[in-house]
Amino acid sequence: MDSTSTDSEVAYDIPPILKVYKNGRIERLAGVEVVPPSLDPETNVESKDVVISEKDDISARLYIPKTTYPPPQKLPLLLYFHGGAFLIGTPFSPNSHNYLNNVVSKANVVAVSVHYRRAPEHPVPVAHQDSWLALKWVASHAAGNGPDGWLNSHADFAKVFFAGDSAGANIANYLGIRVGTEGFPGVRVEGIALVHPYFWGTELLECEAKRAEHAAKVHDLWRFSCPTTTGSDDPIINPDKDPNLGKLGCGRVLVCVAEKDLLKDRGWYYKELLRKSAWPGVVEVVETKDEDHVFHMFNPNCENAKVLLNQVASFIKQR
Repeated sequence: MDSTSTDSEVAYDIPPILKVYKNGRIERLAGVEVVPPSLDPETNVESKDVVISEKDDISARLYIPKTTYPPPQKLPLLLYFHGGAFLIGTPFSPNSHNYLNNVVSKANVVAVSVHYRRAPEHPVPVAHQDSWLALKWVASHAAGNGPDGWLNSHADFAKVFFAGDSAGANIANYLGIRVGTEGFPGVRVEGIALVHPYFWGTELLECEAKRAEHAAKVHDLWRFSCPTTTGSDDPIINPDKDPNLGKLGCGRVLVCVAEKDLLKDRGWYYKELLRKSAWPGVVEVVETKDEDHVFHMFNPNCENAKVLLNQVASFIKQR
């Protein structure tokens, strides 16, 4: 019995993510812990929080490396989107915050980690629309006269990268396609890094078919986060059904997958789809052995997590 509510009947129970009670109360079971921005002593990366849209509750945590400060030249700009099935997590969680500190330090970039609104209160595609608005806010600094001094002074808008893990990788792909389709003056997206991307489809791939019970849960999870969806072949969740995939607005893509991850085959399939499309860029997939979905967020000090961090940083630093 939940002593915090007289109405403790559960309408939806999605362990270990969240519970929705019949009285409408939502209890998130993970991703609720937050840490403040800081100057991190281990990486010498400084962070601060900014409001992008007070009306829509969109904000971000900004990061800048302080090793050589002020930087002798402008630095590449990374837009990062956290995971959590569109339901949980924030840029302010210890896992996300520590990961961004490490990426910013290793890749020597300025980073914007976006806080988008989450389902079920704000069903998909609100997260994607919020992230597009965040990109517009970031791009307003391209001429050096935006509202934030760090971005005005230190971000190179000719070297922009999108990245994300899980649902965040899904958002990064969406933004890449939208930039390529609609154009985005003043911003050049050089590359997109998709870490364990949350893609899906009605037709099960090999590793999904072997775990049909788990696959059914992914299908239900997607429908829960996006009640208006046409299903698992919605272009937002299934790149195979997006007619604009070939217009992806960057030259390079890195896809990271994990051997034990149910979503692994979707990452490999995404590479095939890009290659078959009209997209002229270069796509690479790297697979981490013996690991599961977003393992690096929960065990950031393990050897495989360090290797993955270096792969993402090297992708950004590649010239």
